[in-house]
Amino acid sequence: MPVSDSELTRMFEHVLTLSKVDETQSVAILKSHYSNERTVRAAMDAAQRLKACVFIIELPSFNHPIAMGNDMTAYCGDTALTGNIAAQRALETADMIVDTMMLLHSPEQEQILKSGTRILLAVEPPEVLARMLPTEEDKSRVMASHKLLEQASSMRVVSSAGSDFRAQLGQYPTVAEYGYVDKPGRWDHWPSGFLFSWPNEGTAEGVLVMDVGDIMLPFKTYLREKVTLEIEKGFITSIHGGFEAEYLRDYMAYFNDPEVYGISHIGWGLQPRAQWTAMGLYDKNDGMCMDARAFQGNFLFSTGPNTEVGGTRKTPCHMDIPLRNCSVYLDDTAVVVEGKVVAPEGSVLK
Repeated sequence: MPVSDSELTRMFEHVLTLSKVDETQSVAILKSHYSNERTVRAAMDAAQRLKACVFIIELPSFNHPIAMGNDMTAYCGDTALTGNIAAQRALETADMIVDTMMLLHSPEQEQILKSGTRILLAVEPPEVLARMLPTEEDKSRVMASHKLLEQASSMRVVSSAGSDFRAQLGQYPTVAEYGYVDKPGRWDHWPSGFLFSWPNEGTAEGVLVMDVGDIMLPFKTYLREKVTLEIEKGFITSIHGGFEAEYLRDYMAYFNDPEVYGISHIGWGLQPRAQWTAMGLYDKNDGMCMDARAFQGNFLFSTGPNTEVGGTRKTPCHMDIPLRNCSVYLDDTAVVVEGKVVAPEGSVLK
């Protein structure tokens, strides 16, 4: 159901408070013509209610010649901020940025974060923001699993559909998303509620089977048939199946870049208010579909870039693929069993 402007502002005030915004802070709101104007106004009003020093930076839209589609994750790397040093310096002066435009996977975002500025991405429809309004309990839930993933040296994923995937861990950091930014240099996304790391280079091996009902992003489609990925030394080497496998092969080949086949981040969803079914109720141009990435118990793997954690794969094609009904093991200890999250103490969460 629709969210009123006053409620949207109240929600932003809640999230900015969790993000430690007060009268000592400066908040920049980054927007472009495609930003949700209600989101921009609510962020501005909420920051003012908290007596922060607030300003807006609006950048022109950017479309790379090889980009396809309107989804903000369908092309990674260059953004409207690329080469705009004046705007970047202005953003670096802020304590916090509310990004309604999408800087993710850009070197400019990484440079801004290194300056100590924290960034909160907010591009989902207001109704989705409301349903997954972040809480301190969300942070506690994600950080409990973060500790397990951070200490693990390996991950294995299996499923009745045929997945049998393994990777070594430890070369790259573990990232937790819980919906607000409460530390200098932190990036997060409202809404969220999941965590992930990256395989050690060259160690991802095995088979991942995308089953009927699993989701391919940025296509924003539910699979109607199985697609099998064979993975060797960190890269997808073969894609098997019917039409949907052919579609995926053709899409990835379009970029003419071998690095699009690299396995990027791997992790699992921890947000009980995110819904596997939600994507079917929205237009494909409505946000990024964070429900699909965060719903509790999914195994989320991605392909393509890893530069945001110091890797070398700077490639424009980035796929996020959440799988249902998988079991995820860290050093042979289950953290997800057939799509059900296992609490740190060993019990299955309902």
